[in-house]
Amino acid sequence: MRRSWPFLLVALLLGGAAARDGVDRWIDRTTVPSLITDTSIEMRDRHGSLLRAYTVEDGLWRLGVSVDQVDGGFIDVLLAYEDKRFFQHSGVDARALIRAGAQAIWRGEIVSGASTLTMQVARLLENSGTGAWHGKLRQMRLALALERRLSKREILNLYLVHAPYGGNIEGLRSASIAWFDKEPNRLTPAQSALLVALPQSPNTRRPDRFSEAASKARERVLQRALAVGVLTEGDVEAALSEPLPKKKRVFPSLSPHLADRALAARPDARKHDLTVDAALQESLGGLAQQTVAGLGHKLSIAMIVADHGTGEILASVGSARYSGADQRQGFIDMTRAKRSPGSTLKPLIYGLSFDQGLAHPETMIRDAPVRFGTYAPRNFDGEFRGDVRVSEALSQSLNIPVVMLTEALGPANLMAALRRAGMDPKLPGGKAGLAVALGGVGVSLEELVQLYAVLARGGDTIDLRWALDQKDARNQTVISRSAAWHLGHILSDIAPPPGAPRNRLAYKTGTSYGHRDTWAIGFDGRHVAGVWIGRPDGTPVPGAFGADVAAPVLFDVFQYIKPELDPLGPPPPETILSANAQLPEPLRKFRGRNAVFEAPSDGLKLVFPPDGARLAAGNEGVTIKFKHGTRPFTVLANGLPVATRLRRQEVALPMVGKGASTLTVIDAEGRSDRVTIWLD
Repeated sequence: MRRSWPFLLVALLLGGAAARDGVDRWIDRTTVPSLITDTSIEMRDRHGSLLRAYTVEDGLWRLGVSVDQVDGGFIDVLLAYEDKRFFQHSGVDARALIRAGAQAIWRGEIVSGASTLTMQVARLLENSGTGAWHGKLRQMRLALALERRLSKREILNLYLVHAPYGGNIEGLRSASIAWFDKEPNRLTPAQSALLVALPQSPNTRRPDRFSEAASKARERVLQRALAVGVLTEGDVEAALSEPLPKKKRVFPSLSPHLADRALAARPDARKHDLTVDAALQESLGGLAQQTVAGLGHKLSIAMIVADHGTGEILASVGSARYSGADQRQGFIDMTRAKRSPGSTLKPLIYGLSFDQGLAHPETMIRDAPVRFGTYAPRNFDGEFRGDVRVSEALSQSLNIPVVMLTEALGPANLMAALRRAGMDPKLPGGKAGLAVALGGVGVSLEELVQLYAVLARGGDTIDLRWALDQKDARNQTVISRSAAWHLGHILSDIAPPPGAPRNRLAYKTGTSYGHRDTWAIGFDGRHVAGVWIGRPDGTPVPGAFGADVAAPVLFDVFQYIKPELDPLGPPPPETILSANAQLPEPLRKFRGRNAVFEAPSDGLKLVFPPDGARLAAGNEGVTIKFKHGTRPFTVLANGLPVATRLRRQEVALPMVGKGASTLTVIDAEGRSDRVTIWLD
């Protein structure tokens, strides 16, 4: 026997080595499931905040996350509760196995588990059960194989992404956003403990449905963390007093139309960094819903805000509501839909006219009935103002002056300027005519905002962009710096809507034919924004005007950007700042080249008071009314002017004295009418 023990020892050693080699080969032959994790596609704002995410193919919210993105306190609590010796074992904790087995034999039931985090990852990767012995054996084998292929950090990352949190929520980051509306990089001990406890039984510990079970599970995790020294008694006491979340949050879905656009452009990218500001986007989304709720008529709305210095889109609202029972065709991105722009192209026409030497802001231009062949434009209100300054024609959005200038420029040249600005105008008949000046062309809100960015930038083009890594490839000049400055100066003098802040926002409104579209586009020294309101199906909205419907919303938009506007720049040195009398003779008055002015069908008529009327003298004076004629009007009392440059056809005159008085009204064409009245 004494002689044989060395042989037995050698045999044992050889047998042990063979067994080890056999186990190694067994582990090496393990079929490992794919370690490539399909995570949700994410849209992030300019600051890295989540704008929108998309579920993976199996309908799960599974946001990508790594140890670097997680609060270190969570990792400490997780390991304290699930796997204290995670960094010491090789996938299977032999000490835990022996302890669990001894307890089961002694108690006659399973008291504690021996599953390591690596074994849990193995189970999650294969979506296998937890109870059967052959399942446990498979998890051990796969865990040992994973430990040979991956670092501890990589194994932790897999757990953080795949941990189940109930329903279609998978992974720590998804759960942190769903339950706490926050990224997991800064979690309280109470939040960490709940997020550690939930994966063990995610559907029976939901805090919104089973608060007592969730509270007890959280407390067990906290007490374990206290026992191993990860948390202090003060930490645990504070955590136990922290309320559980009462509801699961909806995943953010900000700027969904722009997100869909980014996804279509780069479908293989998992993360998209957009130029959008999440806070501004959320504010404008709320403003859109509030606006449409107050308007009715099945209207929708679209808005864009951009930084005209960089071209970055800071907010984009494609419709009032993207989804839900009351969609209002919300899936259509109305920032990109081609619609009639109404009067919003007028500033560009005037700017081109300034550069071509056709006009100056102080040039006089005629607003009277006119024909260009068979085309006879009219003003929106059906009235005419006579001779007006070009600046007034633009600020009052008169139609006849801008059509006359378009005829002089040539519609084709206007279309070329639109394309230089980065627009892709669509012509209903295929050929540009004079009606383009009044909206007879299809453009989008995004294109109009890009055009007004050109005006705000001194006439130079810039491409609007929605991705942070997009580059501006356009470098053209549409109008001169001085023309752009004149336009900004004129547009900033337009009175704001009633109730809006009285700031110098340069803006223009528009209403398409048939009241199908209402617009308001504006800019200050840094930002440009646009608002469209209408029905996506093109149904007319009687009585809707851009000045009444869209302009108030535009001013609200700029209030959301920031309360104080950035000032417009000073005039460039080459800018001509002269009164009409100091202008060169050709610029003092514009005469249409092919315009044929019509004789008025009805002469100027003073209709009240009637000729020969006797009125009681009073402190309120005399109100007179007249019709027809060409603005502006002058009113005389006994040969002396008492009211000049009138735009309305009704005016209250001060007391003109008792007895007989002759009242005379004269229009811009020199036509007149008079009555004689007696004041008693």
